[in-house]
Amino acid sequence: MTTAALDAGTLEQLVTAAVAAPSLHNTQPWRFRLDPATTTIEVRAAGDRALPHTDPAGRALHLSAGAAVFNLRVAVAHFGWEPVVRLLPRPAEPGLLAAVRLAGRHPATGEGTGPAPDEADLYDAVWRRHSSRFPFDPTTVPDLVREEITAAATAEGALLVFTGPSETARILQLTAEAERLAAADSGRSAESRAWVRDGTADGIPAVALGPRDAAGRLPVRDFTTGRAAHVQAPAPFEQRPALAVLGTQHDRPADWLRAGQGLEHALLTATAHGVRASLFSQAVEWPEVHWALRDPRGGTAHVQMLVRFGYGPEGPATPRRSVRDVLDAGP
Repeated sequence: MTTAALDAGTLEQLVTAAVAAPSLHNTQPWRFRLDPATTTIEVRAAGDRALPHTDPAGRALHLSAGAAVFNLRVAVAHFGWEPVVRLLPRPAEPGLLAAVRLAGRHPATGEGTGPAPDEADLYDAVWRRHSSRFPFDPTTVPDLVREEITAAATAEGALLVFTGPSETARILQLTAEAERLAAADSGRSAESRAWVRDGTADGIPAVALGPRDAAGRLPVRDFTTGRAAHVQAPAPFEQRPALAVLGTQHDRPADWLRAGQGLEHALLTATAHGVRASLFSQAVEWPEVHWALRDPRGGTAHVQMLVRFGYGPEGPATPRRSVRDVLDAGP
C-alpha cells in the first residue's frame, strides 16, 4: 500500500479510537506519531501524564497504552487494513511502547489477506464502551457471555478468570485494605484528587465518580479523601458482584502491554453484549497487597487488573483529549 491510502481524515479516526481507551484516573498517558514512510502509527508514553505516587513502576500506564493499541487495531481493521503490532520495538527507546503498521488491504479491495473479522466487528463497541461506577442489578451475566469475555483476553496473551464467591470476598477485602492504605498516604490521595476535574478534556468529572456502596460491600475508590464528602449519595450495590481477575504469566512491561490489550478486548466484547464494567486496581497498586491477590488455584501468576461485570446504568462517560493534543507531527 502507499502512504496516500491513509488520508488525514482516516488518521484522525484511528487516533480518536485509540484515545477512547480507558486509563487510570483518565490521565490518557499516550502520544501518537505517524511514520509516513512505513505507514506505521507509533504509540508513545506521555511521561508528563504519569502518576508517580500511584503508579511508580508505570504498570498502569502500560496497561492503558495496551488498551489504546487494541482500539487502534480494531479501527485499522475496520478501515480495511491488517494491523501488524510490535511491542517495545526499539529497546533503546523505552518510551516507544508499540508500533502499529497498516499492512495489506482487506480482500474486498483485492489486496493482502485482510484483518481478523472479530476485531473489525468491535469497532462500534469502541465508541460505546466506558466504565460505569454505579450499582449493577442482580441479573447474572450468562455463562456463554463470560466465556466469550474470557476468550477475548486469552486471545491477547492474557488470562481472565471469573472468581467464585469466596475468592470474590477475599479480593474485596484486599481492595478495601488497599483503600485504607491510600487514605493514609498523602501523596496518593492528593494525586487522585488532582484528577477529579470538571470542564476539562481529561480526568474524571465529579458526576462520573458514582456513589459509595451504602452497605460497604464494594470498596469503591475514594477520590475525595480529606476534602468534601462524596459527591453522590450512598446507594446499595449488588450483593454478589461478578468479579474477574486479569493476569499474565510474567510481569514485565511487555506483559503489561499485552494485559492492556487483553483487558480492552474483554471490555469491548462485554460492551457488544450489553454488559457494563468497572475497573479496580487499588490492590494492584500496593506491593504489600498485590502479592496476596494471586490465587494459586487460578493459574494467574501476576494479577494486573480486577474487573467487575454486570448489567445496570450506563453512567456518565469521561471526556477525551482531541487528536491535535495527542498526535505529534512526523519527521
